[in-house]
Amino acid sequence: MLTVESTHIDPAAICEELLNGGGAVKIKGLFTPDQIAQARAIIMEHSNAESEKVTHFQGAAMEDGNANLQRRVWNLLAKGPVFSEMAAHPVIMQVLSRWLGTEFIMGSIAANRILPGGPGQEPHIDFPYWDFHGVETHPMGLNASFPMNAQITIVLDPFTEASGATAYLPGSQTDLRYPTADDHAGFYANCARMTGEPGDTVLFFGAAWHCAMPNNSDHDRNAVLINYIPKWVKPLEDMPGALPATFMEAASPDMRQLLGLNYRYPEVLDRADAINAEGIK
Repeated sequence: MLTVESTHIDPAAICEELLNGGGAVKIKGLFTPDQIAQARAIIMEHSNAESEKVTHFQGAAMEDGNANLQRRVWNLLAKGPVFSEMAAHPVIMQVLSRWLGTEFIMGSIAANRILPGGPGQEPHIDFPYWDFHGVETHPMGLNASFPMNAQITIVLDPFTEASGATAYLPGSQTDLRYPTADDHAGFYANCARMTGEPGDTVLFFGAAWHCAMPNNSDHDRNAVLINYIPKWVKPLEDMPGALPATFMEAASPDMRQLLGLNYRYPEVLDRADAINAEGIK
């Protein structure tokens, strides 16, 4: 996995690696120890106190009765300003403006906590590709030659092979296809791992086959997971609907963009004023 320092960012080189290289880049030095500690404390509090939340791609976890060893915390923007700082970090905004266009938005921001003994996931691809096993539900000819996804993983606990650091198959993002059961053996035999220390940020193209691996360590494996998409893709999470009015009123220009507030569609064009409608051809 290509590793770069936050002080030496080349968006073009990063985007080339995501599209045509291994598919993942680790950026070091984006977040301070204090930010990491704040984020982790909030996630631990909520994941301990709240009832089980929906998650995805657990594979055998549900069948084995181990679902509670992988816990999600949703609606992070409402749970502390540190998550807004992470989502709209200037370096992330700079790189993704090239990758997804200057008006890209955020599809989701959540935490994933895998406890010791927690099982891994099945290999998969991420939203909006994640149900691509039903190819017939997507447009014909859809391919990965242009991106409709960026994934950010902000590491909060050591990501090691023992603790279940995300596995991914380098280069698999170039062939847009959902991995089938027949692909699993080859995936595990040839995968690389997104290892990292707390504060590291992994940016990857969600069309790459990947999955969390079992946590066989003696500590939790926490991460903030952020999904970004082009402005015209319907988000996974209804963040404006879940956030309080005070948050929306105080949102920075970057946060308004990430929440999709700058993109007015869909709208009822029959009610659009003449100035708004002038741009419609």
